[in-house]
Amino acid sequence: MGGCIGREGGNRSRTGRRNGRKGGGRNEPLKKEKPKWKSEFPMTEGQLRSKRDEFWDTAPAFEGRKEIWDALRAAAIALESNDHELAQAIVDGASITLPHGSLSECYDELGNRYQLPAYCLAPPVNLISERCEEEVVEQPEPQVTHKREFQLKVRLSTGRDLRLTASMANTIGQLKKHLQAQEDIDVAHQRWFFSGKLLTDKTRLLDTKIQKDFVIQVIVSQPTVPK
Repeated sequence: MGGCIGREGGNRSRTGRRNGRKGGGRNEPLKKEKPKWKSEFPMTEGQLRSKRDEFWDTAPAFEGRKEIWDALRAAAIALESNDHELAQAIVDGASITLPHGSLSECYDELGNRYQLPAYCLAPPVNLISERCEEEVVEQPEPQVTHKREFQLKVRLSTGRDLRLTASMANTIGQLKKHLQAQEDIDVAHQRWFFSGKLLTDKTRLLDTKIQKDFVIQVIVSQPTVPK
């Protein structure tokens, strides 16, 4: 599974197949450059999120290892958020080999091959913004529904999935405190991402346009041990 970078981002081919080699033994540092691609039809941010979620949810079904897929997903999110140092650290920590310095083709230490499609690494050049006039117009009735609580799906970079009680009116800063109270993860060590974008503490869930059953990624950094 995964798309060829040189073609339309929607094309896919199987990945995670064992091919008995490790990228020819080459391992280059992760490059900062992101692939540039154009969707056959203009794609909205919501469609891109759905396409990515579908890929990441089904990729581990192939012969690749789930922990490597999880690491690749976290690295792809970090790289798209321009946190190259974090992305490289994730790749190194998972012993992932990059023959060409790109996440589009990589190998684990057992020789399994992984391919990531372009749409998981960067948005298309013809992406359509979902901002609309409804955000500006005050609508009292929907504001009431924003306070309704629901179970927010959260996926930690450690590979663990959990749920937090939240409402669309909650800010990311508030949710970080909820996660700290529930899982004892310090707020300072949490970095929240959705659709490849780093979410600031002042961002409300409503602003992210997250929908039911969508997943928010949380990168958990390890505290520095004093020497």
